[in-house]
Amino acid sequence: MPTRNTKNPELVRALNSLNQAARHLRKAVQDKIGDVRAVAAAEFTKVKAAARSRTGAVQQKVESALTRGEARLHRVIARAQKGLDDAVRRAEKATKPAARKTPAKKATAAKARAAKRSR
Repeated sequence: MPTRNTKNPELVRALNSLNQAARHLRKAVQDKIGDVRAVAAAEFTKVKAAARSRTGAVQQKVESALTRGEARLHRVIARAQKGLDDAVRRAEKATKPAARKTPAKKATAAKARAAKRSR
């Protein structure tokens, strides 16, 4: 649903401020997601090193569990980033002002209406 343009400069400034805040929030959350990813990767590396010191069938089971855990972590991180991007996109779309028709578009629309009437 398009929003209508406002002539109130305070509302325009508020809208710009909200958009800027959304961008800052997105960056902050992405940074936090990156921090969590780095910590999880470091912990996985430690666990892998400890698990690889053992041999035999247990080692294979542990490595397969670690591989599944890493795959799950990557899916969760990707889903979190996608959800964040979708939320910011919806917020920006909801606060984006409607595009004004240019004089050329208005003239073209008027000609189309006139041509439709004359048929």
